[in-house]
Amino acid sequence: MLFEVWAPRARRSVTLHVDGAVYAMEPDPGRGGWWHCSVTAATGSRYGFALDDGPVLPDPRSRRQPDGPDGLSAVVDFSRSAWRQAAWAGRPLAGAVLYELHVGTFTRDGTFDAAAERLGHLAELGITHVELMPVCPFPGTHGWGYDGVAPWAVHEPYGGPDGLVRFVDAAHAHGLGVVLDVVHNHLGPSGNHLPAFGPYFTDTHHTPWGAAVNLDAPGSDEVRAYFIGSALAWLRDYRLDGLRLDAVHALADTGPRHFLAELSAAVDDLARRLGRTLFLVAESDLDDPVTTAPRAAGGHGIHAQWNDDFHHALHTALTGESQGYYADFAADPAHALAKTLRGGFFHDGTHSSFRGRRHGHPLDTRTTPAYRLLAYSQTHDQIGNRALGDRLSARLSPGLLACAAALVLCAPFTPMLFMGEEWGARTPWQYFTDHPDPALAEAVRRGRRREFAAHGWPEDEIPDPQDPATRDRSCLDWSERNRYPHAELLGWYRQLIALRRAAPELTDPYWTYGTLSVTGPSRPVVHFRRGPYDVVVNFGSGPAELRALAARKVVAAWRPVAPPTADGTLRLPGETAAVLR
Repeated sequence: MLFEVWAPRARRSVTLHVDGAVYAMEPDPGRGGWWHCSVTAATGSRYGFALDDGPVLPDPRSRRQPDGPDGLSAVVDFSRSAWRQAAWAGRPLAGAVLYELHVGTFTRDGTFDAAAERLGHLAELGITHVELMPVCPFPGTHGWGYDGVAPWAVHEPYGGPDGLVRFVDAAHAHGLGVVLDVVHNHLGPSGNHLPAFGPYFTDTHHTPWGAAVNLDAPGSDEVRAYFIGSALAWLRDYRLDGLRLDAVHALADTGPRHFLAELSAAVDDLARRLGRTLFLVAESDLDDPVTTAPRAAGGHGIHAQWNDDFHHALHTALTGESQGYYADFAADPAHALAKTLRGGFFHDGTHSSFRGRRHGHPLDTRTTPAYRLLAYSQTHDQIGNRALGDRLSARLSPGLLACAAALVLCAPFTPMLFMGEEWGARTPWQYFTDHPDPALAEAVRRGRRREFAAHGWPEDEIPDPQDPATRDRSCLDWSERNRYPHAELLGWYRQLIALRRAAPELTDPYWTYGTLSVTGPSRPVVHFRRGPYDVVVNFGSGPAELRALAARKVVAAWRPVAPPTADGTLRLPGETAAVLR
C-alpha cells in the first residue's frame, strides 16, 4: 500500500517504520514537501515516520492511535466496515431537533457501544440528529475532547474507528442523523507532533490556546488541505450527516478565500457526489451573518450557526444572572428576548458592555431562514464552563425548565438539547481531564482554580479536573428519568417535540409571527403566534393575563390552563407555558 506524508521540515530523509521494518521514503517531485513509499501492510499494522533519523512519530493523517496520541499509528481499511444501513440518504437540518451528547459521560461505561444502547430513548423523544462532542484522540481516558491532537483519528477508549462505525450505523437504524463536533482552531497541549512535520501553526495570529493554525502564512495551502481533508474523511468514511465547527471566530484567515468558504464548498461538492444531505454548523461569537450567507453573495456558505445571543437572553430571563457576558442581556431581559426572537442577533452593531465596544451585524431575516440559527437553553459550554458545572435544574423549578423548553422548541430556530436536559438531570457536567503528564495536570488544576478564585470562588470548592470523581459525577443517572419530577418534564419535552413535528407552522423557516410580545421586567411573559398556534410563557411566579388571543383550544400546557374567555383573555398560571390552536 502507498504511504505518504507531508514533511517539508525534513532536511535530509524520511523513513517509514512498519511493524518493526524500516523503509526509505522518496520525495515527490510533483508535490513540494511530500514523501512517499509503497510497502506491504495489513489492517492493524503499526507504523510511523522518522524525519532526519529522529524519533518515530505518528502519522499526521493517522486514522487510528491504538496506544494514544504519542503511540504508533495503525492502518485502517474502511472498505471492511460492516454497514447495515447502506441506503441511508441523510436528514436535512430544516425541521430538525438536535441533541448534544458527550460519549464519555452519556453512560457510565463511556463508550460508543454503550451510548448506542440508549439511542432508542432519543428516537422515542423525537430527536432527529445526535451531535457528538469531539471524538479525536486526547491524552488519557476521560476528557471533554477539545484538546484532541489527531484530527483524522478516533479516541481509542471510546471504541476507536470500529466503535464509531457501529454507533453511526445504529443511529441511522433508529432514523437518527449524526453530527460530529470538530476542532480546527487549535490542538491540545500534549501529544501534538504536527510542528515537527511542517508549518501547521503560525505566530502571525494568536488564539486563547496559543499560536494559531496556519491558514494564511507560508505553507498554509497544505495546512488548509489537511483540515478540509479531515472534515471530508469524517463525512465520507463514517457516513456522518454533518459537522459542528468549534469556535470558528478563532480561525484567523486573511487569504483571498476564507477557509470556511473553501470548506463549505468542498462539503457541498461531496454531498452532490455521495447523493445525500450533508451540512455544517458553526460556533461563532461574531454575530456576523457572513458565516451563513451564500458563497455567491460573499458569505462563507456554512449551513447554520449556534446562536448564543438567544441563549443569553433566555438565561438571564430564567436566572437573573448578570455577570460577564450576561450583563448586556440582563439590563432588560424582556427586550433581549424579544429582539433575539424577532431578529436572531442581539448584538447587531450595538454597544456591548462586556467587550467595551460595538459588536455584531444585523441579520437580514428576509433572506436568512430562521432554521440557520440553533437555539438552546443549555450546552456543554454554558454548563461546563461554570465553576461547579451546575445545570439549570440545580437552581430552577421544573416549571421554569418547562418554560425554557417551550421557547426553545416552539420558536422558529433549530432547537438543540444538551444530554439529560429532557428530564431535568440533576447530575452536574463539570470540567474534567486525564493528563498523564503530572506537570500539565497540575497546571490545569491550578489554572482552573485561579480562574474562578478571581470571581470570588474559594479554591477548595472548585472540582479538581484530574480527580476521577469529577468525571464520575458528570455521568448521566438514567434512573432519574423514571422518577418525579423528572418523568413529568420528560413527558413535556416529548409532547412539545411531537407537536413541533405535527405542526408545519412551528417549523416554518421564515420569521413569521402573527404577534410577538415580551412584557414585564425581570421575569417576562412571552406571547407569539405562529400560524394558528399561540405560544404563551409566563416566567413569573404569579398568574398573568393575556388578551386578544385568537386561539381557542389548549393543545399543550405544563400546568392546567383554561381556554381563553369569549373576549380572548387567557389566565396563565405562574411558571407555566402553553400552546393553543
